[in-house]
This record gives sequence, structure tokens and C-alpha cells, in this order.
Amino acid sequence: MARGYTVATIALALDISAKWVDNVLSHQTIPGVTQSRQGVPRRISFEGAFVLWVVSRLSESLRIPADLAVSGAQALAQTGSWEAGAWLTVSLDLATAMNELQSRLAYAVEAAPMPKRGRPPAKAKRGAD
Repeated sequence: MARGYTVATIALALDISAKWVDNVLSHQTIPGVTQSRQGVPRRISFEGAFVLWVVSRLSESLRIPADLAVSGAQALAQTGSWEAGAWLTVSLDLATAMNELQSRLAYAVEAAPMPKRGRPPAKAKRGAD
């Protein structure tokens, strides 16, 4: 079974805000992201993390909206090339990019906090023995 990363881990590895990751995942369908019902944290595979990373870089460097960046990132993640128009092709060195992301995720897994789930423990009442 492939490893699943949390939103916080992905945000740390990609050097972007967790809110941005959450917003993109709420509005776009990205392969490799499992979502369930409310209260269950999302799990993001390496493939999903890679697409998110490319989306963030396309949005940041080319100033394109996330919905367009998602389709471009999916094409880039599969083939390393995206035909963005009749005369424009964006390319990506897949091997180098994947190696860098693996290094970033290895660091982030160790550094990212694990989110606490559920209710906080009950406080002891005063005078109760």
C-alpha cells in the first residue's frame, strides 16, 4: 500500500500554506487524493503531492488560475509535457522533479506535526477524589 501524506505534511514539503492546499483539494479533483466524510483527514499519495506541487509552481510562476493549472499539472505529471496552446508547450524534467519532491517529503514527514483528532481529554473536577 502506498504511503498517504497529510495536508500539513504536503504544505510543509511544498513550502505553501495548508489553507491553499485545502482550498485546491476542496475545489479541484486531483488523482491520488482520498477524501471521505467530514472530520476524516484527507490522505494524499505521492502522485497527488506531485500534481499539487506542479499546480503551485504553475500558479506562482505563470500566474495562471488553479483550475487551469490542475489540468496542466496532470499532463505534466504523466508525460512531462503540456500543450498549453497551438504554439506553446510547457515541459518538465520528471526524474529531477520527482527526486526533489521525494527529498522534500522525507524531511516534511519528520518535521510536520501529527494533527490531534477527536475530543480533548476531560479535565479533572476540583475537589473530586
